[in-house]
Amino acid sequence: MLPRWHIFFGAVFSLVLWFFIRDISLINLALVFLASVLIDFDHYAASVIKTGRLSLIRSFDYHKKNEIEARKDIARGIRRKGDFHLFHTIEFHLILGILGLYWKGFFYIFIGMVFHSLLDIVSMAQEGSLHRREYFFFNWLRETLATR
Repeated sequence: MLPRWHIFFGAVFSLVLWFFIRDISLINLALVFLASVLIDFDHYAASVIKTGRLSLIRSFDYHKKNEIEARKDIARGIRRKGDFHLFHTIEFHLILGILGLYWKGFFYIFIGMVFHSLLDIVSMAQEGSLHRREYFFFNWLRETLATR
């Protein structure tokens, strides 16, 4: 899903939360919104690691080219993994959820990140690309170590 849609849906989700939970603070709403968008920093980090370039524009170009290749692979029946995105893993979400037991702010960050991940899953299911993401850090680590 493109960043603009995460921004849009994150804003709508934050407004819906505010509508139903009127006593939620603006700071906590901002944490939900920002987490629902900034979780994608790992996409930028992956492009920097792969290309060696810090440019945000080149990062968008990198991901646009990857998307084109992924669609071609899917059309041919090739099921290849995409880049690894740490912030999108179950383990990272669980860490934030547990930290949310100690500081309420982490709970709202957790909510925003889970919302973002659910949007990604729905979008990827519609595209037929669920196989491209690794959802578990330890699976990725095991596979990475096994190939070395």
